[in-house]
Order: sequence, then structure tokens, then C-alpha cells
Amino acid sequence: MRKIVAGKLHGITVTGAELNYHGSITLDPNHCEEAGILPLEFVEIWNRNSGARISTYVILGERGSRCCILNGAAARTCQPGDQVIICNSVYVPEEEIVALRPRVLTFDADNRIASRLTYEVTRDAVGRYHFAVRNGQGTA
Repeated sequence: MRKIVAGKLHGITVTGAELNYHGSITLDPNHCEEAGILPLEFVEIWNRNSGARISTYVILGERGSRCCILNGAAARTCQPGDQVIICNSVYVPEEEIVALRPRVLTFDADNRIASRLTYEVTRDAVGRYHFAVRNGQGTA
């Protein structure tokens, strides 16, 4: 089994940091649904400002709020205004990688979705892998 990217929120801006909370990251359900991220799912968070890399689980915030709030210990790694990348993953047998179509959302400064992308892996006749980023309509 290989750990593969399943979905990604790329360049979303942190809107809050709540140290005295149970833990986790609070995200807008609209963003989660579009990227295929589930409540209580563990995600990796990579801070583009500081380079910090952490793992925590997702809780859903208010629908339409465009929130991205780090809670508990995770609040020490990100500050409001930081841009982060949030990625979930899935374990699959290697031969199933070509069937995956991870959904990637990119964001503007106000956490509105700027683009919808998918990742695509194909395999040629001699078994070499090829990678492409496709726009939301499935074209390069």
C-alpha cells in the first residue's frame, strides 16, 4: 500500500488561531466537500510562511464562512494571515494510483476558491508513470 494525495486545499489563508481549544483545524464544510476532506479526517498542514509541518484532524466550521482556524497546540504553528496547504491522503495498492483523481482547490486572499484542479497519473505501455495537473473541466 502507498500513501497518496487524495485532496488538497492549496494556499488557503489562516483566519484564526485558538490555543485554548480541544485541538484540530476548523474548516468551511464547502471547501472540505469540494476537496473530498471528511470531518475527523487527519490532514497534513504545511505553513508556506514559516515552513512548519503538522498533522491534525478536521472539524467543520460554519458553512460559507471560508474559515481556516488552527486549534489547540496547532495554533502555535500558524498565525492569522499565514498561507497554508492542507492535504488529506489515502492508502491504495500501487496499481490503483491511476484510478485516483485528487481534487485540488486554490484560493484567493479572501479564501474564495480561485481554481479547481485535479491530479492525474497515467501509465504508458512500458509501465512508466506520467503526471498531469488538469483544470476543473478535465483539460490541461
